[in-house]
Amino acid sequence: MLRIGVISAINRYPVKSFAGESLDACKIDTYGLEGDRCHAFFDETKEGWDSFFTARDIPDMLSYKAKYIGDFTGSGIPRLKITSPEGRDFGWDDDLLTEMQRNSKKKMLMRSYQTQNPDLKAVDEGSILIITDTSLRLLEEIWGKQLDERRFRANIVVKAEGSGYSEKDWIGKRLSIGSAQLYVDKYCDRCSMVTLDPDTLERDGSLLRKINEEMNLNFGVYASVEKTGVIHAGDQVRLESP
Repeated sequence: MLRIGVISAINRYPVKSFAGESLDACKIDTYGLEGDRCHAFFDETKEGWDSFFTARDIPDMLSYKAKYIGDFTGSGIPRLKITSPEGRDFGWDDDLLTEMQRNSKKKMLMRSYQTQNPDLKAVDEGSILIITDTSLRLLEEIWGKQLDERRFRANIVVKAEGSGYSEKDWIGKRLSIGSAQLYVDKYCDRCSMVTLDPDTLERDGSLLRKINEEMNLNFGVYASVEKTGVIHAGDQVRLESP
């Protein structure tokens, strides 16, 4: 095993397109981070990924912060606490639906995923999204501006060491982190979500253009779970030798 870095941040997003929660530790279950993107707003007239309401169309979704209150028990999901930008607290309930419906003329519905099947969660293309600080700094140089890692909504941020930063070398290989083992499936193809500042919600399309021109829209990698376990901030990240 080749040590390629350590975990500098763990992020979980209980509600698709809402701001998430930073964790010191998290269980890696068969579907990804425990509780990640297990709630979403959707349009029943559409299918697949297009059925979800996201910050691509409703940027204000990013200003709502979601976190779990309590512990996970079996297949059960603890209750959610959602805080609006005005400081008002909501649960995953009709009051929140009424609040969010003001942002769209289309009828919004709510969905919770109580399953551990990764194909039935509100994810786009993969179970766990990983980025490195080295790639982030490289993109800053390309773009010419400072970047907030929250733009990329990664579940795991790796502080890379030595030559281990190149995510392209990870694809098709295994990563050992804490007591879990992941398989790196593919690059993450970026969309307009990254153009939104996570605090001001201002758009800057030049960032996505640079990612397209210089990185072929690839930033970060998706990984699936081969072995469940627990990860902690500061854990070593090791790449399986070829």
